[in-house]
Amino acid sequence: MSKTEIPKKIIEFLKKQDWPVTTENVMKELDVSWNTTQVHLLKLVADGKVKYKKVGRQNQFWLTGKYNKEF
Repeated sequence: MSKTEIPKKIIEFLKKQDWPVTTENVMKELDVSWNTTQVHLLKLVADGKVKYKKVGRQNQFWLTGKYNKEF
């Protein structure tokens, strides 16, 4: 999978989710390393496409505007 495909695949995966997902959830779905997944998720956060919250030791992500409240 090319580096340009990863953000698109992440967004497609997040669109199908009913709840925030962890880096590990996305990593397993895309079959890429944890570091690669985290870097692309944080870039999407910086671009304003994805929201992020640290809950305990988990990083949780969801699409901006998908939920009425932030978790």
